[in-house]
Amino acid sequence: MKFIWIISIILTVGITQVSAQSDSSAYETQRKKINQLLEERSSRFGQYESSLGKRSGIFGLKTKKDMQFSNDILRQIVLTDNDIFSELKILLDYKDFEKQQVETRAETVEGRIDRFQTTITGLQQENEKLRKESEKNIAAYDKQIIYLLILILSLFVSIWYIFKLKKLPKIDMPGKNNA
Repeated sequence: MKFIWIISIILTVGITQVSAQSDSSAYETQRKKINQLLEERSSRFGQYESSLGKRSGIFGLKTKKDMQFSNDILRQIVLTDNDIFSELKILLDYKDFEKQQVETRAETVEGRIDRFQTTITGLQQENEKLRKESEKNIAAYDKQIIYLLILILSLFVSIWYIFKLKKLPKIDMPGKNNA
């Protein structure tokens, strides 16, 4: 029976660890994805800054093409920001899921603790009841021992008395031969 309990505990802990590792690996993958998008956004923002300073027109003026290029980079930055927000939402969903799992585990553990406390209280009450019953049985046993000793002592006194009666000196009776 102990072997089955040990196996079940080991399997439960193992499954929990595998689940936690897969959750944390998915979380880490999501974080890396967001960090990559942030680096991409940062490099595009650098491109945007340099495109703002670019002037390829006559007399060093900005052309429509320069402005369009800057706007395209800015549009890519906005799209990257949108991707970052959607990936952050997924990451937050992971965190919410992990929080919910922790709360569920906490509720489960609290329930188990409550059941353990109830069981312990019941066992303590049963133990107290058995202790009182044992004390009563011990007292009854002590009385029985005293009664038995009194009975044995009475028996010995009776045997001694009977033995003494038989050892009384014999009185000579007339008509009997005392030779």
